[in-house]
Amino acid sequence: MSEAALPVQSADRLRQFLHRVTFVDVALWTLRIVVLAVMIGGTVGTLIRSRYGITQWVDFVLFGITIGSIYAQIALGYTMVYGVLRLINFAHGDIMMTGAFAGYFVADSFDRSGFLARHAIIAVLATLLISVIVSTASALLVERLAYRPFRHVRGFAPLISAIGASFFLEQTVRGLFGSSVKSYPDLHWTQPALNVFGFMVPKIDLLVIGAALLSMASLYTVVSHTKMGAAIRAVSEDKEAAALMGIDVNKVVIFTFALGGIMAGIAGVLYAFVFKQVYFFTGFTPGVKAFGAAVLGGIGNVPGAMVGGLFLGLFESVGPSLFFDGFGIPAPYQLRDLIAFTLLIMVLIFRPHGLFGERLAKERA
Repeated sequence: MSEAALPVQSADRLRQFLHRVTFVDVALWTLRIVVLAVMIGGTVGTLIRSRYGITQWVDFVLFGITIGSIYAQIALGYTMVYGVLRLINFAHGDIMMTGAFAGYFVADSFDRSGFLARHAIIAVLATLLISVIVSTASALLVERLAYRPFRHVRGFAPLISAIGASFFLEQTVRGLFGSSVKSYPDLHWTQPALNVFGFMVPKIDLLVIGAALLSMASLYTVVSHTKMGAAIRAVSEDKEAAALMGIDVNKVVIFTFALGGIMAGIAGVLYAFVFKQVYFFTGFTPGVKAFGAAVLGGIGNVPGAMVGGLFLGLFESVGPSLFFDGFGIPAPYQLRDLIAFTLLIMVLIFRPHGLFGERLAKERA
């Protein structure tokens, strides 16, 4: 081939490439560049201004791990239901809310009687227990009424049913207990922070992180090392083949929803202890963020949901100050929801199967 022909071939390849490029491709690459420019420019500006010391950055990271642990617990409910039914349980955030509400009444009664101050550990465990019972009951109710009738129905019916179940739970709680915000009592014994390697760490953060990690480890053990966990994995792989092998698919689905309800109940109380309030719409925002965490980690992947929740929490906590403070935006932490939902949009656009998820086979897509 002569050297004169090389420029001609290069020009042809360039024309073919430009012919394949669509307006959507240009828009997506522009979005990538804009987001990357904002992140890099904001980070450089923030570091140059040096408004935050190492202690504040540690606080950001610690709070990110705390809230990320809660997101991870909620995300586990999404990912387990999707793994078994290939459906998104959009009522899961509101299931968490019902548990948080039940926990509020228990914690408030303990606080008024002084039992919370005298026997804090017993009171917190009782609060968690009642929350778990109520959220699990709510999850099983949603499964029975909103999912089971549409389990073999294709189309949008299961999705609409799940959204309807979400509104039903919200408006039921609103009708029973009103739309006012309920304030969770303070855990006074958690007020003095602990000195860890020279940094003051709030005890409530350690409590939340420890409880979340323990519950997630317990769930992972159940799914990975028990007979019912093996049944869950089998049904997730192929429901028809699992049924032919003698597995009770209906029983597995109920158990999966129950596990998700337990995680949601624990997460609801931990979330309320961190933010000190609960109302009928409490479950919406953390529910959507936890769904983003499940997608980020690879929905249907249990370890991925855990990692996705922690990553989202860190990104939401550190991101506003790191990316926006450099542009001189006042009170950048108020934009933490923008950070979280931007991350969700970017994941859905550029990596919809998540960091650890596997692409679905065509027959499951």
